[in-house]
Amino acid sequence: MALSRNEIKEKLTDIMKMVMRDRMPDLSSLDEGASLVNDLGLSSVGVLYIVIAIEEFFGIEFENVGFGDFATIGDVVDYIEQNQQE
Repeated sequence: MALSRNEIKEKLTDIMKMVMRDRMPDLSSLDEGASLVNDLGLSSVGVLYIVIAIEEFFGIEFENVGFGDFATIGDVVDYIEQNQQE
């Protein structure tokens, strides 16, 4: 069963908390328009860990796209929503 958009955002938040640990900003104030780099301060290594965790949890692969193709949290949620396995 596919996850709802809110469930995807909640799990994505959990993944980011796990990867970023003590550097995690307060996500409650961020919306889907929040920038992954500017607002969250993700490094290239952090992005790599998040991509791996997303692929494993959601059972998707980032094929023919790079995480750099995603500017905002909403972009990531859209991609997961469109590509998650039923």
